[in-house]
Amino acid sequence: MRAVRIEEFGGPEVLVPVEVPDPVPGPGQVLVRIAAAGVNRADALLRAGAYHRAGRPPLIPGAEAAGTVAAVGEGVGGLRDGQRVMALDGGESPGYYAELAVVNARQVVPLPDGVGLTEAATLPVAWLSAWYCLRRLARVAKGETVVVKAAASGVGTAAVQIAARAGARVIALAGSAEKAAWAGEFGASEVVDTSRYADEGEGEGEVEEVLRLTGGRGADVVLDTVGGRALGRSLRETAHGGRVVSLANVALEPSTLDTRDFYPKNIAILGFQLTNRQIHGYDPRPDLRELAERVAAGDYRVPVETVLPLERARAAHERLESRDNRGKIVLSVG
Repeated sequence: MRAVRIEEFGGPEVLVPVEVPDPVPGPGQVLVRIAAAGVNRADALLRAGAYHRAGRPPLIPGAEAAGTVAAVGEGVGGLRDGQRVMALDGGESPGYYAELAVVNARQVVPLPDGVGLTEAATLPVAWLSAWYCLRRLARVAKGETVVVKAAASGVGTAAVQIAARAGARVIALAGSAEKAAWAGEFGASEVVDTSRYADEGEGEGEVEEVLRLTGGRGADVVLDTVGGRALGRSLRETAHGGRVVSLANVALEPSTLDTRDFYPKNIAILGFQLTNRQIHGYDPRPDLRELAERVAAGDYRVPVETVLPLERARAAHERLESRDNRGKIVLSVG
């Protein structure tokens, strides 16, 4: 089968198209014929050797995909050949930049009518992460104020919609005026162009703007998809008794916190990492089914910016790392 493999860690140029043997499903496994694979920040970190769960090369990247069932292993029920499905990485690192992947049946979810395979390939990582963080960890309620950082990203656009649909007031933060305006199209009540504060020490202008928009109170929930120094700003932007959910460190820098920014306000800091959550018992299938059904019903819009053939995985990573993309990047495999 065709695949894209990393022979050594490095830049996008290390993503090499190769021919490898077809995998065979074992007991409890499903062989999925991939039609589309989502491209995520974690893929780029894995490629560079900076991902905390990265193994050693050779590796096939890719943590989410959609396609059809090609075969099922012994003991697998509820799935059949030819069925349209989406799949995610549950810690076994099957690698979805390929024509075929063997996946644990617990990481495979049938798709309802009305959800295309390209859309579905973006749901298992970014959308599921946003859903779990807002609905299960932060438990966003109607009337609350939610700040979403990097709101034009895959997680960000999902989070804006999920929070707005839950009845929250959403303040979307993005790194340019164009990205901020675009994020506003997904239901944000206010948008903030954080590039205006890039030259200020520790981004205090961003904090002041969030406090101004909330009448000095701060937000009930801050979804921090950036990490590094942004986490300190998130704490200062949060109201008394609020929640900060930290799910990434794409900044790849330490987070230095002043405890006085959170303990006097009784703020809860909640961490989330999707693969680790699954390893420790989380079954993602019910949440993924609900997400897919809501997309099929038109409750959520899945923005896919760029679709490239599998062999152009290098270009997909270059686009991702340019930080110019708005919405998801997907590799077309079929």
